[in-house]
Amino acid sequence: MKIVAKSAPSRLRLPHVLGLLGAVLAISLAAGWAWYFTRGQTGRHPGSALQGLQVFGSLPDFSLTDRSRRTVTRADLLGTVWVANFIYTRCTDTCPLQSARMAALQRDFPAERGLRFVSITVDPKRDTPAVLAKYAAGYDADRDRWWFLTGDKQAIYALIQEGFRLSVEDPSDTAAPAAASRGRLPDSARRFTARAADALDRTLKNGLAPSTASAHSDSEFLAPPFLHSSWFVLGDRKARIRGYYRTEEEQPMQRLRQDIRTLLAEQ
Repeated sequence: MKIVAKSAPSRLRLPHVLGLLGAVLAISLAAGWAWYFTRGQTGRHPGSALQGLQVFGSLPDFSLTDRSRRTVTRADLLGTVWVANFIYTRCTDTCPLQSARMAALQRDFPAERGLRFVSITVDPKRDTPAVLAKYAAGYDADRDRWWFLTGDKQAIYALIQEGFRLSVEDPSDTAAPAAASRGRLPDSARRFTARAADALDRTLKNGLAPSTASAHSDSEFLAPPFLHSSWFVLGDRKARIRGYYRTEEEQPMQRLRQDIRTLLAEQ
């Protein structure tokens, strides 16, 4: 009988094993970030894509101050279609692009008196009504249709995080804004994960998209930059959030225009 010797199985080299483990870890982290971003940031189930008009919840009541020192509340949005965003006047990164995008929307809908644009500062200590008025003038903002709002910082941050369900942080703060967690992740964990999701998205796009979660001040060496979302938020006449849109890309902006027309046509 002829005996055939079996060859010994090939051994995986250590660098190959480490590389494989690293790839698995990276995929797991990406999946986790993607799950959080679609569920934790908007309150929808993981399969929900931010495409098309949906209902992401109702905006809570708030009380802020316009550049003309007029008090603005949730009631002022009822009966109107509105687009909201978050900026601060010293920002030189994402905020000028956001404001330019909002100015373009104002020009695209010149006769729509039932459409409002709402820019809320994340730096209310410096962005007083007078400062916001000067900033708004630089974008030819219609005083009646494009509101620039400021107010109590904790109230603004709670509104952004709990109402709009987006991230915001002042790194110079020693304590997180007062807001009930209601069983959700801690604020610090949510903000970190949101920033990680944005970083992952930029990496997948080969670095083509600008930063979506941070904005730098013109005195960067004196104060750390505020971290905040650069997404536009679309709302309907019942003060319900209906859509989220990236401002760094043209396609979401075109989709926003179409969704605005759809809501304006709703009875």
